[in-house]
Amino acid sequence: MRNTVIETITDVHHWNDTLFSFKTTRSQSFTFENGQFVMIGLEVDGKPLLRAYSIASANYEEELEFFSIKVPDGALTSRLQKVQPGDEVILTTKATGTLVAGHLKPAKHLYLLCTGTGLAPFMGIIKDPFIYDAFDKVILVHSVRLVSELAYKDIIEHELPENEYFGEDVKNKLVYYPTVTREEFHYQSVNEQENERSHHTRITDLLTSGQLTKDLGMPDINVDDDRFMMCGNNDMLQELMGILDGRGFTRANSRSLGEYVIEMAFIEK
Repeated sequence: MRNTVIETITDVHHWNDTLFSFKTTRSQSFTFENGQFVMIGLEVDGKPLLRAYSIASANYEEELEFFSIKVPDGALTSRLQKVQPGDEVILTTKATGTLVAGHLKPAKHLYLLCTGTGLAPFMGIIKDPFIYDAFDKVILVHSVRLVSELAYKDIIEHELPENEYFGEDVKNKLVYYPTVTREEFHYQSVNEQENERSHHTRITDLLTSGQLTKDLGMPDINVDDDRFMMCGNNDMLQELMGILDGRGFTRANSRSLGEYVIEMAFIEK
């Protein structure tokens, strides 16, 4: 198939019964912007079966990482979840996508709002040293149904702050706010000394009620200071866009910068 390359699985991690991530080798010629996606898949019945996957690794890392759900009867994921190190996968040679920070107007705060595997592109973004040069605070809100779905939590809380290149920026500027919707969940930031708070609220409710900024001790959301990047299920994206549009925020597109950005390829038309 034209414009594809074969890469090798180097690592597989199963977070729980419904989520897994995997790493692959990376061609030296493959470049991407943090937040973009690529088509990835397997050969099925002699033909390539590809789906869009956001890249969870940063653009300077030697391997590529992807974060996926497990769908028992899914055409691709039913097979992909069984891959082992040494297996081969198909990748398109060109990354693309609109979920990049460069499409945003300058501001003080960057909110990264995601559900489920929508966390994937933001894992690359929060490992980007330049994002901390561009914003005073980077707030990552990850909403899941169950506590076991809080993938990458330990990496975000403990590994990234110790990174030799941008660890200090992570400690000073990155705020991690996990929330769980179908189980009771109390959370205390590793940087906080106060009591645990209940994080048992949908992202949209966190935004409309003002609970998010109140919990973080930050000013109310406003167009001058705040920018948003969002990734997750279609209903959540549509609702968040409606909330932001109602508050005067504009969506960035290929022709003009805006106050928020989403991955247009993942929106149901």
